[in-house]
Amino acid sequence: MEYLFQKVAYLKGLADGLGIDESTKEGKLLLTIVETLEEFAEVMEEIVEDQIDLEEYVNFIDEDLADVEDDIYGDEEDYEFDDDDFEFDDYTDCCDDEGCGCHKGFGIDEYFDDEDEEDEE
Repeated sequence: MEYLFQKVAYLKGLADGLGIDESTKEGKLLLTIVETLEEFAEVMEEIVEDQIDLEEYVNFIDEDLADVEDDIYGDEEDYEFDDDDFEFDDYTDCCDDEGCGCHKGFGIDEYFDDEDEEDEE
């Protein structure tokens, strides 16, 4: 950021050294451009400082969140899922009543067959 301030200071010195007259249209334009560049450099410096502060704050939040996750979830090994621990046969999609229609399932072919029947009517 210091580089920007040095360049703007150089431009200001150059404008003073050239004796740019503020009473002319061109002089007003050039001096206003130099002043605007100086303001841009100041704003950029503030943005960079804010960005650094924000980055530090996000890092603190990330560390705090990691601590909270450790407190809540503990070790990941405690929550590993093993397929052998779950009996898939205990949960079936169909009931014993064949009249209910749950044993048919819902495939894409059946969907289009239903549409064809509606079109024929």
